[in-house]
Amino acid sequence: MRIGTWNMAGWLKPGWKEFLLAADCDVWLLTEVNETVQLPDYCMHRGNARMAARRSWAAVFSRAPLTPLPDPHVASAAAVIDGITYCSSILPWRDSGGEPTWPGAEPPRNLHSGRTRYAVRQLVCALPHQDLVWGGDWNHALSGDEYAGSKGGRAHVRAAVNLLGLQVPTAELPHRLDGLLSIDHIAVPTSWTVRDARRLDATGLSDHDGYVVDVEVPAP
Repeated sequence: MRIGTWNMAGWLKPGWKEFLLAADCDVWLLTEVNETVQLPDYCMHRGNARMAARRSWAAVFSRAPLTPLPDPHVASAAAVIDGITYCSSILPWRDSGGEPTWPGAEPPRNLHSGRTRYAVRQLVCALPHQDLVWGGDWNHALSGDEYAGSKGGRAHVRAAVNLLGLQVPTAELPHRLDGLLSIDHIAVPTSWTVRDARRLDATGLSDHDGYVVDVEVPAP
């Protein structure tokens, strides 16, 4: 099974559809998705909230039928596919601001860390702690230098991953910027076998690259 994530940056530059289809993913966890985006032979569920005009925060696309779920967070979308819950999320970035989307700041310091803690707590409370795939633009590298998020925010994200019983095959994949690691992630249950994880160059289509993982799902 192949799962992908990509922040589309709300744009629809020529070649975006070919990029998604060429990756041959069974499920896409997309973020910053233009409202006109559709893929042939894929079912789709978008989160209810809009990040900007004509742009959803997140969406789940699947080749198999899906059942939409209530948004576990304003910047997330979730759906059940073949008994597994898939959640696509954007988490706060360093300059994302505060309410109404990102409450939880802890003045006078750790504003970003508090907002990240608040967001991931909502997700941990809303999402199942088994049979879950969680991904999207987390705006945090999980190790190394931190460019988009904060070290405090990273700690909260890592704690959420552990609480949800997940592994993150994208954690050591490179960012487009030299010397940095990816901030776009796919997390799968620790019981799943990861066969491959890689970055897909999306230069000219978005300011984010795509990431895909190939996994083997244990039999029920």
